[in-house]
Amino acid sequence: MSLTFFTWADGHYVATDMSISPWSQGQLSGTSVGALLARELETHCPDSGFVPARFTMDLFRPVLNEPITVNSHVVRDGNRIRVADAAIVQHDQIRARASVMYLTTGEQPPGQVWHTDDDLPVPTSDQVGPIGAPPLFKSGDHDWSQDFASGQNSERKCVWHNLEFLVDDEPMSPFERAAFLGDATSMVCNWGTEGVGYINCDVTVTLSRLPEGSEVGLRALDQVAAQGISVATATMYDRTGPLGTSVVNSLSNARRQVDLAGYGAAKAALVHGSR
Repeated sequence: MSLTFFTWADGHYVATDMSISPWSQGQLSGTSVGALLARELETHCPDSGFVPARFTMDLFRPVLNEPITVNSHVVRDGNRIRVADAAIVQHDQIRARASVMYLTTGEQPPGQVWHTDDDLPVPTSDQVGPIGAPPLFKSGDHDWSQDFASGQNSERKCVWHNLEFLVDDEPMSPFERAAFLGDATSMVCNWGTEGVGYINCDVTVTLSRLPEGSEVGLRALDQVAAQGISVATATMYDRTGPLGTSVVNSLSNARRQVDLAGYGAAKAALVHGSR
């Protein structure tokens, strides 16, 4: 199986099997869409000393399993801030859009500020396996597993990815990894005893720094739901500690509840989010 999500051909991105949504062969997963939009937005990153502090993606139409065009432009350019927008276009329609806010780095202000000191669980290198291996899941006090059935419960969840190539043989950048994993927030936070009953309409990733290495994790932080609308928040982190947070707003998908208990480790290789 190819470990890349897209190829570049005739001026368009073409999805591989790694990008296909597990719920529809005709559309792409939100994780791969997020990484592709981040790749485009990264072309507007200032030369040095800036962090993509906020990435927001709106998923208001399915991105089809067809050739993709991505457009972008700078909205605001200043000494300490740069904002850029990007959009995926198919059939002359914007299918998904994203924005990034780059902030300049600097010296930390003096004083002490409260922050959570919860330990973030990290799998061993042997558990993770080689780059491109299926993601790992953890529920409550249980050990890490590649089996989706291990997460079909009401306990707090984590997911851990060892991410691969994005386009052809080009490794993912740290920003692309963070944007990719942001869409998995819905699965980590909205996954319960009956599977996943929500489909997210957006993703917002906030970063104080970029991930180090190819491994990135998410840990459920909170989920608030009422009248078929869910707001879910997760902590994004790597082996050295927290990076920031990710938030998704989701709509009830009760009529198409996704039962993940039947997914084993083999199918996990093709499932990278909740869309």
